Amino acid sequence: MFTYTTSGTCSKEITFDVKDGKLYNVKFTSGCRGNLQGVSRLVEGRTLDEVEALLSGVQCRNNTSCPDQLSKAIAAYKKSVADK
Repeated sequence: MFTYTTSGTCSKEITFDVKDGKLYNVKFTSGCRGNLQGVSRLVEGRTLDEVEALLSGVQCRNNTSCPDQLSKAIAAYKKSVADK
């Protein structure tokens, strides 16, 4: 399970699992419950690269959004794996 602390959004944290380069079990802590459940379901089983490209730059407030923060979480995950 990878954990990412968000910035500039109502959600405070994102957790997810990665298996074979695909996202699973995406969970947001706080934020707009219904919307974030929808985002989590829509990205389930998609590749990291696909989700990162799709959600990067989506803006809500503070020049970011919960979907944009998920793209940043994916980038952070990829960096953490590359650094090992």
